[in-house]
Amino acid sequence: MILSPAVIAMNIEKSRDEVNRRLSILVEHDFVTRVQRGYYEITERGQRYLTGEFDPSASSPTDE
Repeated sequence: MILSPAVIAMNIEKSRDEVNRRLSILVEHDFVTRVQRGYYEITERGQRYLTGEFDPSASSPTDE
């Protein structure tokens, strides 16, 4: 699923600015990727985190 910060913000009841800040951090740690300007998609690493298959405290930002 590819979403814009505005759509994400609307669905989680946060401001678009807050979502943009969080997305920057998630991109930095490879949990989401920027597909094109203004659109983001969860990465395999992000999906593994959500399913409990990945512990971010056990690795550096670029470890798989």
